[in-house]
Amino acid sequence: MTSSLLPLIVAVVFGVATCVTAAAESGPKAPTETVSAMQPAAPAVKSHFHRVMVVVLENASSEEAAKQPFLASLGRRGAILSNVTAEAHPSQPNYLALVAGSTFGVRSDRNVNLEASQLGDLLEAKGLQWKVYAEGFPGHCFLGPKQGDYVRKHVPMLSFKNVQSDPARCGRVVEAAQLRQDLQSGSLPDFSLYIPNLKNDGHDTSVAFADKWLARKFGPLLADPGFTKDLLFVVTFDEDEHFLLLPSSNHVLTVAVGDGVLPGSQSNAPYTHYSILRLVEDGLGCGTLGREDANAAAITGIWR
Repeated sequence: MTSSLLPLIVAVVFGVATCVTAAAESGPKAPTETVSAMQPAAPAVKSHFHRVMVVVLENASSEEAAKQPFLASLGRRGAILSNVTAEAHPSQPNYLALVAGSTFGVRSDRNVNLEASQLGDLLEAKGLQWKVYAEGFPGHCFLGPKQGDYVRKHVPMLSFKNVQSDPARCGRVVEAAQLRQDLQSGSLPDFSLYIPNLKNDGHDTSVAFADKWLARKFGPLLADPGFTKDLLFVVTFDEDEHFLLLPSSNHVLTVAVGDGVLPGSQSNAPYTHYSILRLVEDGLGCGTLGREDANAAAITGIWR
């Protein structure tokens, strides 16, 4: 090859490379990924359980609730989360936060009908079962605000249209007596929410009354291996009854009991109801709803 040809060859090669680069830059770009409302998430904690039951009590400060005998005994048996902050006042938005990762701007106890996803959607997508055990629930997808000591505002799944409009899904909300039958038949769901009536949850009575009820109702069950096997049992409160006097606090006690929980452990890390939802999502491996649950602090430091 003569030296006189070198400049020509270099020019040709450079020109081809420039054309290829230009074509690559002007060609179709990869589509931007669309993130759905329900997002997969890597578990923030090792799964120490295969089932979860959450019991929600009413209107007590973290300090007052921690003094109650049965709740204190649960804390010694399991773990105490002493710095959980509720999202709002009054009750209803906190219940929504617990199962849907948002309060959706709700700031009252008036019944709402929301066009949105909730925890049940995530669970069903993974082939998991869920159920709400509500004391005094009239059945038949009753959507009225109240009957006796039962109130709909404490049963958040009934606030979602995709439950209201589906008889099969609405049928997952049952009167609480069904719990005993499900235990006997070995058909406890993967996730359950237990909602006491207005007396047993302390709303119309006191936290001391609720604690005694909790001991009578769940003391024997927590001694039954058929109930406790692979179960994470969580008791939390909707809000602090002193919220209106000290709106900056709104701290509620949360206790967790299960074979995977380190007995006597305590965490003062800042958590919310969204953290409890995230714990359920991570533990059961169903991803998040992509709302506040996706950003919630993972509950750590209480596991064996």
